[in-house]
Amino acid sequence: MLLVSAVLLSLSFQGGAPTNPVLVGADPHAMRIGRQFWIYPTQSPADGPGFFAFSSSDLRTWTQHGPILRFANVKWIKDDGETTHYAWAPGVAERYGKFYFYYAVGPQGRTPSRIGVAVGPRPDGPFVDSGKPLLTGGKGFEAIDPMVFGDPRTGRFYLYAGGSAGAKLRVFEMTDDMVNLRREIPVQTPPKFTEGPFMHFRNGVYYLSYSHGGWRDASYSVHYATSNTPVGPWRYRGAILTSDEHHKGPGHHSIFWGPGPDEWFIAYHRWNNAVGNGPYRGQRQIAIEPLHHEYGTWIRPVRMTDNAPKLSPLVGIGKG
Repeated sequence: MLLVSAVLLSLSFQGGAPTNPVLVGADPHAMRIGRQFWIYPTQSPADGPGFFAFSSSDLRTWTQHGPILRFANVKWIKDDGETTHYAWAPGVAERYGKFYFYYAVGPQGRTPSRIGVAVGPRPDGPFVDSGKPLLTGGKGFEAIDPMVFGDPRTGRFYLYAGGSAGAKLRVFEMTDDMVNLRREIPVQTPPKFTEGPFMHFRNGVYYLSYSHGGWRDASYSVHYATSNTPVGPWRYRGAILTSDEHHKGPGHHSIFWGPGPDEWFIAYHRWNNAVGNGPYRGQRQIAIEPLHHEYGTWIRPVRMTDNAPKLSPLVGIGKG
């Protein structure tokens, strides 16, 4: 969730295609848009808070776009009177031919954290802020980690947000313009929820996945719960990603579909080659692994690798 100060770079090894990790950064919101895959991570330009985007046709080679949004161009951010702000955990939704970029403004301390939204004509923007915060934290709630999900059954869009201090999940139905909230929907906070909610839908099942533990130590992990609706009640299912010997603190993920039949991937960040239980320092790195659903509503635990992610060789990416 927290800011990483260096510019995002593609990672590669000499003489071949990039392998895991694919990018330096954190909190990746990954999605497929037409023929391309996109990642929107926590990472700022060197000259101030903001965001980049990255695109790829093969999940291996990534092109940087942006900055697609700079805090210097969002006037309301300084309304709280604080001198330092952080650009955290973006997410993107598409509707009516436009792209909506949701992002968190931290930290939460003397003033509450906030979530903003900007609108652009393409996945790489340019994104123009709506002119006001979408959601403000306070009273034990930290307004961070926005994720917007469009329900394929009803056409309604929902904002999932919250976590960390207070570890509370909140869900809101959005208005049709995607830059306002219609109403809050009371929901249960699922077991082991810390932050980073993400929703995806498959075969009539709603999968709410999220991060658990401390982001700088080995406890950080990804868990999930399922429901028959996008707002619960949740049935806790277990962990998807946990630390192993060479990769620590995997979390703040996103789940997206590939070109093959029922082909899914998970993008997440981790600490590579860290030892012990933390706290870890340095840069987190983004990796992508296949995600396998099984036995109706279960997700097979993900094994972290250093391999290059591979798309299905049988089915090409369809027309956008």
